[in-house]
Amino acid sequence: MYNRRHFLTGATLAGLAAPAIVRAQGIFRDFPFQLGVAAGDPASDGFVIWTRLAPEPLERHGGMPLTSVPVEWEVASDSGFRDVVAKGTELARPELAHSVHVEVAGLLPDRPYYYRFTAGGERSLRGRARTLPAPGARVEALKFGVAGCQHYESGFYGAYRHLAREDLAFVYHYGDFIYEYRQDYLFDDGLPIRPVRQYAQRALFDVTDFRNAYAQTLLDIDQQAVRSVHAFLSSFDDHEIRNNWVADRDNWKMGLSGNDPEAAPPEVFMLKKQAAMQAWYEHMPVRRALLPRGGMVAAHREFRYGDLMAMQLLDTRQYRDDQPCGDGFKPACVDVAAKDAEVLGREQEAWLNRNLARGGATWNALAQQVTMMSLDRRRKPDEPEKVLNLDSWAGYETPRQRILSRFAGLDNNIVLTGDEHQNFCGDLIQKDKVVGAEFVATSISSGGDGSDKRAGTDEWLALNPELKFANDQRGYLVCDVNRAAWQTHFMVVDQVTAPVNTLSKRATGVVEAGRAGITMA
Repeated sequence: MYNRRHFLTGATLAGLAAPAIVRAQGIFRDFPFQLGVAAGDPASDGFVIWTRLAPEPLERHGGMPLTSVPVEWEVASDSGFRDVVAKGTELARPELAHSVHVEVAGLLPDRPYYYRFTAGGERSLRGRARTLPAPGARVEALKFGVAGCQHYESGFYGAYRHLAREDLAFVYHYGDFIYEYRQDYLFDDGLPIRPVRQYAQRALFDVTDFRNAYAQTLLDIDQQAVRSVHAFLSSFDDHEIRNNWVADRDNWKMGLSGNDPEAAPPEVFMLKKQAAMQAWYEHMPVRRALLPRGGMVAAHREFRYGDLMAMQLLDTRQYRDDQPCGDGFKPACVDVAAKDAEVLGREQEAWLNRNLARGGATWNALAQQVTMMSLDRRRKPDEPEKVLNLDSWAGYETPRQRILSRFAGLDNNIVLTGDEHQNFCGDLIQKDKVVGAEFVATSISSGGDGSDKRAGTDEWLALNPELKFANDQRGYLVCDVNRAAWQTHFMVVDQVTAPVNTLSKRATGVVEAGRAGITMA
């Protein structure tokens, strides 16, 4: 039931309603575009533009009626909308939380456009997005961002305001847009501290829970700022559903809360995954091809930036075998070398091989979630055995070696990764040969303020000579790419426990075209 706080009276609403569709003028009790706007999945002739009608974002159904509402949209070549080049009307449907995904086409390549939405006499924030260059066009330079891991309770999103000010073609978001739990305490140097803010719900189980988590996150104005000015290439990792989940496995044993319930069986977990992936789709600027079907999302896709870069967005969660050896950070067991282990799954890996074989670009980039380098994770000298992160590619040596073998036949291979809540980079090595470079992006807020180095970092670098740099501050990456070199700038902020922070460039890793190793500038 809805009262006057949500809408006009039922009689008045009925007077505004056409069959199955509400004529929206005057029905909103508050501003309907409170979750902002976004653009994503750019192509050479367009992109997706997104919004969600939610006049009361944390109320049931976002404070919207259970009927479709028309939303007008416009795309212009100028910020004042004097030259509108595309426009139309899209229905915001209650089945999809009144979200709108417009796949704009027919635009010119490699230029900025501006967009906005109107519903019920209310107008959204203005957004901006850039189209990609024409397929195969000669391109001299590209600059884009990499970000993710934005635990709402660990810190504010001030890094996003800095990212919004960067001059970029797009941003790759590697995942962990929301987290699935609320915590009463965080810890700094082993001592308890209070979260800087808290999620409204302690845990997430159904689609309403997940929708509310996204809504609360998107109410953050710095989050809205960065999504309004850059097109996003959106992916997901584990916390959009459950810590360290893979395929149809709950993997509660790795949960961060001490009172997690026992793992749901696969058939029950898939119901939760369907709800989580529906809410993810409803809040991401992605194409209709990514609408979940039976809990599965066709998330892997390719973006080509002229002849300069071919980027493959990978999904390292949905098709992966369960983590070996009981998961966690521990010495390897025999299952790490299992011959039939999968990370990408056979179909996605075959798709990747076909795309890599096409060539046609100076740089081959893999944008994915978990670290590909097989690193020794020991940071204390008294630990006798090599320790692996079994939720990374290091826990799946056979498929890892297949990818590295594929790299060995190509030039200029770059892997972009998240998940770790720290910055580091290093060479990808197979049989003593450097076949690629991996840049791991830190978090936007997860992990709190951090420090320049975690305890034991010097020992960790010494144990892993392929590593070139490590840092434990929050921030994002800026990749500055041309035909001669790939530069990755590690941009860090001094704090996230306060809303305003200071940005600096902590380091730059450089890969020269034709030479696989990273040098630090």
